[in-house]
Amino acid sequence: MSDEVWKREEVESPCVKICVIHPEARLCTGCLRSIDEIGSWSRMTPEARREIMAELPARAGQITKRRGGRAARLARK
Repeated sequence: MSDEVWKREEVESPCVKICVIHPEARLCTGCLRSIDEIGSWSRMTPEARREIMAELPARAGQITKRRGGRAARLARK
């Protein structure tokens, strides 16, 4: 049995186990990745993962933590 799997230098997932997709930004409110990025993360190259990781800080501004609750939802309709 080889321990090579534990010696790989992979980009870690940014997942923080708060998996809620923002309805308007279509990004996870926890890690800021899109559904497609989350789904394909395990198959991505390290370079592709690094590119996404570099973009994540800029995405934080796309999500507002509080959207106004029921009153705001009704006002949008």
